[in-house]
Amino acid sequence: MSHIRAPKRRRYTVEQDLQNEMEAQGSQVPAAEEEEESLPSSSSFNFLFLPGSSSSSSSSLIRGTVEEVSAVGTLSTSQSSQKSTSSSSDDGSITHEGEGPSTLLGQADIESLLRDTVDYKVADLVEFLLLKYQTKEPVTKAEMLTTVIRQYEDYFLVIFKKACECIELVFGINMKEEDPTGNSYVFYNTLDLTYDGIPSNDQGMPKTGLLVLVLSMIFMEGNCATEEKLWEMLNTTGVYAGREHVIYGEPRQFITRDLVEEEYLEYRQVPNSDPARYEFLWGPRARAETSKMKVLEFLAKVSGSIPTAFPSWYEDALRDEEERAKARVSTMDTTTVMASSSSSAASSSFSCPQ
Repeated sequence: MSHIRAPKRRRYTVEQDLQNEMEAQGSQVPAAEEEEESLPSSSSFNFLFLPGSSSSSSSSLIRGTVEEVSAVGTLSTSQSSQKSTSSSSDDGSITHEGEGPSTLLGQADIESLLRDTVDYKVADLVEFLLLKYQTKEPVTKAEMLTTVIRQYEDYFLVIFKKACECIELVFGINMKEEDPTGNSYVFYNTLDLTYDGIPSNDQGMPKTGLLVLVLSMIFMEGNCATEEKLWEMLNTTGVYAGREHVIYGEPRQFITRDLVEEEYLEYRQVPNSDPARYEFLWGPRARAETSKMKVLEFLAKVSGSIPTAFPSWYEDALRDEEERAKARVSTMDTTTVMASSSSSAASSSFSCPQ
């Protein structure tokens, strides 16, 4: 895997929309709890893309994305100091850390170098996990250590956490432990969606991340987003209609055709609009596979908050949960009645004549 840095990318922070929503509702975002070892958090909902790129190389995309999805955080100074660092001087001699004034690399330089190295390992692990995702096979900790992490085993948790955050936010893929030991992991799509946008027999990258983003935007816009508003938000991520995207291909086709055909989105004309304008709503498959509460929980997670921090969205999600519960009860009652009727009919047909 070549270590090629991608150019800096635009940032799109939905966190600002979340903050505006809370300010409008008079709510505050609870401070996220500090994590041990200063591991990266998902406090920023950053979807980082390469605007206008038509490159087929996933390597440079992933590396640049990893650089900005989240910071490594302050790595343990004690761990850093335990690693012997050396550098060649002009005369060819090796200068080691801790050799006094002649040291060529200071502590800050060492930690910066280590952070860069960790980021490269995160990018390598993301590529490895994407390949494993395409095979639909579980991945083991041992595989990750021997194939990617190697001598950086001490930083496995940091690298693995950042890689998981990247594939969730950018590609819409989650990982969970397959066994209690935490040595084997399986993949599943964010929001429990079953579509990843990869055609059969294709080795393209999953597009679930864009689907999650679009569904979230529609929910945040009051369950209905005009085409103009949706593209206005998507443009700030570097996703433009009619412009080939390195992950999603041509996004207008994917959103207005593929996702509509898959019934994740409903694309309709705005009532009484002249000239005609169009809007997006959740389609029946989206309503069946996920829920407003799951979307809100996802938004709260990546903003480092909790669902109740967004009162109006939370109330909307609660109403949706209640309606779903009533529908399930109604379905169960109908099924019970039908089963009872069938049982009675069967008993009558097999009863002995008098």
